[in-house]
Amino acid sequence: MKTVVAAVIERRDRRLLIGQRRRGDTSPLKWEFPGGKVEECETPEDALARELKEELGASLSKCVPIGRVLHKYADTPDQLEILFFAVAISEAEITPRTFEKVEWVLPKELGNYDFLAANAQLVANLATGRIKPAEILENAPS
Repeated sequence: MKTVVAAVIERRDRRLLIGQRRRGDTSPLKWEFPGGKVEECETPEDALARELKEELGASLSKCVPIGRVLHKYADTPDQLEILFFAVAISEAEITPRTFEKVEWVLPKELGNYDFLAANAQLVANLATGRIKPAEILENAPS
Protein backbone atom coordinates (compact mmCIF):
# COMPACT_ATOMS: atom_id res chain seq x y z
CA MET A 1 0.00 0.00 0.00
CA LYS A 2 1.30 3.45 -0.93
CA THR A 3 0.96 6.32 1.52
CA VAL A 4 0.22 9.83 0.31
CA VAL A 5 0.11 13.03 2.37
CA ALA A 6 -2.04 16.08 1.65
CA ALA A 7 -1.93 19.57 3.16
CA VAL A 8 -5.02 21.60 3.96
CA ILE A 9 -3.71 25.16 4.24
CA GLU A 10 -6.12 27.84 5.50
CA ARG A 11 -5.35 31.56 5.30
CA ARG A 12 -6.52 34.18 7.80
CA ASP A 13 -9.45 35.01 5.49
CA ARG A 14 -10.61 31.35 5.86
CA ARG A 15 -9.70 30.50 2.24
CA LEU A 16 -8.17 27.09 1.53
CA LEU A 17 -5.43 26.37 -1.00
CA ILE A 18 -6.32 23.90 -3.75
CA GLY A 19 -4.35 22.92 -6.83
CA GLN A 20 -5.40 21.66 -10.24
CA ARG A 21 -3.44 18.74 -11.67
CA ARG A 22 -1.65 19.35 -14.95
CA ARG A 23 -3.09 18.15 -18.25
CA GLY A 24 -0.42 15.45 -18.64
CA ASP A 25 -0.82 14.02 -15.10
CA THR A 26 -2.94 11.05 -14.10
CA SER A 27 -6.47 12.36 -13.42
CA PRO A 28 -5.75 15.47 -15.53
CA LEU A 29 -7.25 18.80 -14.41
CA LYS A 30 -8.79 17.31 -11.26
CA TRP A 31 -8.46 19.42 -8.11
CA GLU A 32 -6.59 18.31 -4.99
CA PHE A 33 -4.79 19.53 -1.90
CA PRO A 34 -1.00 19.92 -2.19
CA GLY A 35 1.05 16.87 -1.22
CA GLY A 36 2.36 13.62 -2.59
CA LYS A 37 3.85 10.19 -1.96
CA VAL A 38 5.72 9.30 1.22
CA GLU A 39 9.13 7.93 0.20
CA GLU A 40 10.83 4.98 1.92
CA CYS A 41 12.51 5.94 5.22
CA GLU A 42 10.41 9.14 5.39
CA THR A 43 7.81 10.05 8.03
CA PRO A 44 4.51 11.50 6.77
CA GLU A 45 5.50 14.85 8.29
CA ASP A 46 8.88 14.80 6.48
CA ALA A 47 7.12 13.95 3.21
CA LEU A 48 4.67 16.80 3.74
CA ALA A 49 7.51 19.27 4.33
CA ARG A 50 9.35 18.04 1.22
CA GLU A 51 6.26 18.13 -0.99
CA LEU A 52 5.30 21.65 0.13
CA LYS A 53 8.82 22.87 -0.68
CA GLU A 54 8.78 21.12 -4.09
CA GLU A 55 5.23 22.06 -5.10
CA LEU A 56 4.82 25.53 -3.58
CA GLY A 57 8.23 26.74 -2.43
CA ALA A 58 6.72 26.79 1.07
CA SER A 59 8.14 25.84 4.47
CA LEU A 60 6.04 23.71 6.81
CA SER A 61 5.79 25.37 10.20
CA LYS A 62 3.15 23.18 11.87
CA CYS A 63 0.93 20.24 10.95
CA VAL A 64 -1.82 18.25 12.69
CA PRO A 65 -3.49 15.09 11.28
CA ILE A 66 -7.16 15.70 10.38
CA GLY A 67 -8.12 12.62 8.41
CA ARG A 68 -7.18 9.32 6.81
CA VAL A 69 -8.72 7.68 3.75
CA LEU A 70 -8.08 4.35 2.08
CA HIS A 71 -8.83 4.60 -1.63
CA LYS A 72 -8.27 2.57 -4.76
CA TYR A 73 -8.39 4.26 -8.14
CA ALA A 74 -9.50 2.07 -11.06
CA ASP A 75 -6.32 2.75 -13.05
CA THR A 76 -3.83 1.71 -10.34
CA PRO A 77 -3.13 -1.70 -8.80
CA ASP A 78 -2.31 -0.37 -5.32
CA GLN A 79 -4.63 0.85 -2.64
CA LEU A 80 -3.66 4.31 -1.37
CA GLU A 81 -3.58 5.46 2.21
CA ILE A 82 -4.10 9.21 2.16
CA LEU A 83 -3.21 11.17 5.28
CA PHE A 84 -4.69 14.67 5.46
CA PHE A 85 -3.09 17.34 7.63
CA ALA A 86 -4.10 20.83 8.72
CA VAL A 87 -0.97 22.77 7.82
CA ALA A 88 0.56 26.15 8.61
CA ILE A 89 3.29 27.45 6.32
CA SER A 90 5.84 30.17 7.00
CA GLU A 91 5.36 32.10 3.75
CA ALA A 92 2.57 34.57 2.99
CA GLU A 93 3.15 34.07 -0.75
CA ILE A 94 3.55 30.72 -2.50
CA THR A 95 5.11 29.80 -5.84
CA PRO A 96 3.05 27.05 -7.50
CA ARG A 97 5.46 24.78 -9.39
CA THR A 98 3.61 21.56 -10.16
CA PHE A 99 0.00 22.58 -10.77
CA GLU A 100 -1.92 23.75 -13.84
CA LYS A 101 -3.19 26.45 -11.45
CA VAL A 102 -3.92 27.05 -7.78
CA GLU A 103 -6.76 28.90 -6.11
CA TRP A 104 -7.64 30.11 -2.63
CA VAL A 105 -11.31 29.27 -2.07
CA LEU A 106 -13.79 29.52 0.76
CA PRO A 107 -14.82 26.15 2.25
CA LYS A 108 -18.39 26.57 0.95
CA GLU A 109 -16.99 26.98 -2.60
CA LEU A 110 -15.16 23.61 -2.62
CA GLY A 111 -18.18 21.86 -4.12
CA ASN A 112 -17.76 23.96 -7.29
CA TYR A 113 -14.49 22.13 -8.11
CA ASP A 114 -13.97 18.67 -9.61
CA PHE A 115 -11.85 17.01 -6.90
CA LEU A 116 -10.15 13.63 -6.97
CA ALA A 117 -12.57 10.98 -5.66
CA ALA A 118 -10.45 10.22 -2.58
CA ASN A 119 -10.92 13.83 -1.38
CA ALA A 120 -14.75 13.67 -1.34
CA GLN A 121 -15.30 13.09 2.39
CA LEU A 122 -12.74 15.69 3.46
CA VAL A 123 -14.15 18.24 1.00
CA ALA A 124 -17.64 17.64 2.46
CA ASN A 125 -16.34 18.05 6.04
CA LEU A 126 -14.50 21.26 5.15
CA ALA A 127 -17.43 22.70 3.18
CA THR A 128 -19.88 22.14 6.05
CA GLY A 129 -17.49 23.41 8.74
CA ARG A 130 -17.14 20.04 10.49
CA ILE A 131 -13.37 20.40 10.03
CA LYS A 132 -11.79 23.83 10.56
CA PRO A 133 -8.05 23.55 9.84
CA ALA A 134 -6.97 26.90 11.34
CA GLU A 135 -8.86 26.18 14.57
CA ILE A 136 -7.35 22.71 14.83
CA LEU A 137 -3.83 24.14 14.38
CA GLU A 138 -4.50 26.90 16.91
CA ASN A 139 -5.68 24.46 19.57
CA ALA A 140 -2.97 21.85 18.98
CA PRO A 141 -0.01 21.71 21.35
CA SER A 142 3.16 23.23 19.89
